Amino acid sequence: MKTLKMIHLLGAGLLGFLLLGGCDNAADKDTQPPEILSAGDATCPLNCQEFERGDVIPFAYSFRDNAALGAYNLEIHHNFDHHTHSTEAGECRQDASKTPVNPWIYNKDFTIPSAAASYDAVVKIPVPTDIDPGEYHFMIRLTDQSGWQQIRSMSIRIK
Repeated sequence: MKTLKMIHLLGAGLLGFLLLGGCDNAADKDTQPPEILSAGDATCPLNCQEFERGDVIPFAYSFRDNAALGAYNLEIHHNFDHHTHSTEAGECRQDASKTPVNPWIYNKDFTIPSAAASYDAVVKIPVPTDIDPGEYHFMIRLTDQSGWQQIRSMSIRIK
């Protein structure tokens, strides 16, 4: 009987050790989303900024994380129906709602080299010449290596 109790006690102790030993320390977990920051005078695009068809949008923002950055996505889509998901303060001039004929849709993923904690993102995005002019949304999605995400969305105009 004494041996049986000892086996149960040792088994419970071993199980507890394995369970506790396998848990991650909460202090080691990344609990903060990354940051999308201004790139100083080079920051582009800005809310309500205008671009011409055939030009280039010189995207420039800085990214920072407390642990390690992962990747970012840039998306541009029309806002001819005046939907909203802007994260910027202030309203831009709006045209009347319209039905898109040849709207521009841009959606591209970018990796951040070597899991850096900070990164200056610069991308030249050519604006097609044959797209519908008007209001567009420019969205930046930044993800860190732990899966936290930050989104910044602004309105731009293509003339």
